[in-house]
This record gives sequence, C-alpha cells and structure tokens, in this order.
Amino acid sequence: MDRRDFLKQGTATAALLAPSRELGAAAKSPANPIARRPLGKTGERLSMFGFGGTAVMSVEQSFANNLVAEAFDRGINYFDVAPTYGNAQERLGPALEPYRDRCFLACKTNRRDKAGVEAELDNSLKLLRTDHLDLYQHHALTKTEDLDKVFGPNGAMEAFLAAQRAGKVRFLGFSAHSVETALAAMDRARFDTILFPANYVLFSKANFGPQVLEHARGKGMGFLAIKAMARGKYPANLPEGQRTPKCWYEPCTLPEEASLAWRWTLSQPITAAVPPGNPAWFRLAMDLAQSFQPVTEAETKRLLAHAGGAEPLFQLGNNA
Repeated sequence: MDRRDFLKQGTATAALLAPSRELGAAAKSPANPIARRPLGKTGERLSMFGFGGTAVMSVEQSFANNLVAEAFDRGINYFDVAPTYGNAQERLGPALEPYRDRCFLACKTNRRDKAGVEAELDNSLKLLRTDHLDLYQHHALTKTEDLDKVFGPNGAMEAFLAAQRAGKVRFLGFSAHSVETALAAMDRARFDTILFPANYVLFSKANFGPQVLEHARGKGMGFLAIKAMARGKYPANLPEGQRTPKCWYEPCTLPEEASLAWRWTLSQPITAAVPPGNPAWFRLAMDLAQSFQPVTEAETKRLLAHAGGAEPLFQLGNNA
C-alpha cells in the first residue's frame, strides 16, 4: 500500500486512537515552550516541530479542537495540511480558527495545472477558514515530468505566483521525495522552503538527503524535515492490523530509537520537523521538543546501530 492509498483509507481511526485519548485534555501553557527557529530568509520563526494535518484526519471535531489547543499551548505555531489528507482540512479549519492570527499555516497541492491549483487553493482557503496561507507548496514533486508540468505553459507555478501577488499566499515552497527532482526544482525557481525527508537511515545508508539540505541552505531556504521517525518500509507480509495507525512506513522503535531519531534530525541545520500523524507519536515529539538537547557523538553511534537491518524508504535515482 503506497502513501496515497494509505491516506485515502483513513478507516477504523476511532478504535486505533483509543490509547491516545488523553491528548483530548487541554494543556496549560508550559514553563518551557517549544523553541522556534528561523525559516530561511522569510523573517518568520517556526516551532521546531510542526503539526501534521493527518493528526486530525478521521477524528471527531472535539478531539481535533483539543489536540490543536494543546499543541498551541505547548508552543507549536507551525501547522501543515493538504487536501489529500482525507478530511483533515475540514477538521483543522475550525480547530485552528481561534489561533489563526498567531500561527503559520502551510498547505499543499498536487495539482500540476494552473486551473486545478486555482480551484483547489480556493477550496482549501474555504475549508481552513482563512483568507490566506502563510506557505503554499507543490506537493510531492517526484518525477522530472512533474517539474515540466509545473513550470510549463498554464502550469501550477503560474497559479502560485498569481496567488502570491493577490495576497492569497505569502511564501512558496515544495515537497519532494527525490533528491534529483528536489535539486532541479530549487534551481528552476526562487522557493522559500523545501519539505523533504531527513533521517538517520536515509542519510547514513542511502546518502539520501545531505546534498538537498546543503543546496537549500546555500539558497537561504527554510528546510522542513519529514520522515524523521522512518526506519524504512514495512515488511511486505506484515498484516495491516500490526502497522502503526496513520504511519505508512515502519517507524522507529519506542522509546530510545524514536527519541534519538528525533534528536538526530533536530540536530541538523533545519528549521522544523513534522511528526507522523499518529497522536501518540506527536505527543512524544512535543515532549522531546520541550526538553531538546542536540544528539551527542556517542548517541549517534548508538542510533546508527539501529539502522543495521532497515531498508531505506527512498533511494537515489527514484525520479524516473
């Protein structure tokens, strides 16, 4: 099951989230709010962890309201969502409305044509109950043909630039799962951000990511990390019932490997990381962020030992 099929599925969520229902309780403002980091050259500062929209996909509105309130109270000001995340926009819009003027809202589109982007952007603004997005991103640029469509006549980039001029979006970015496509995209236009995998397995076993991070930093872009907790692909014969809810890849083992994996990613020169959509993992991320310490050399060696049998989620050259 690939990522898009996983996100479309979104079933049996109520039962799967039962162990994490304590997240529904509103939290008091912490004495040590989650630290914020500069977002490239934008002048914005984002919480080192972001709120991934899948966390509120297929849940009751009250649960979404409480989870967003807790995240905001603990210092998270960066929220990211996409139309492909089931009904996440419908849930996030009302939940985020009380905090909209104090947070940074990012959304994405996988439409590659101008007309498609225009229609989807207007619908996202409506569902998210806002008149603008702080960041709008081309979603999952993976193949060379994606770039050709995006930057071609009547392509998505024309709609992005028009929306920026109209004040519907402030900053422009993209997400990618291909090193080659990410590097090419950064050289095709002046983007403000990139959303890209950055984790210890990919960096150490597949050399997937270091060159993208370096190129983005050279251009002064904000680097937003995903897949920090990804060990790799699920074993093909692993039943669906044994897979982590709202996590389409095999996550790190709790608690040590997961904690070290998060700290390793946050120790890189990135702006922020976005946890998986499982609320229990999101709570772990917030706990780590409030007490964050850079990973040590000894801890890194211990973490890399966990990567021994992991199959990297992505490889170089996956942009055919």
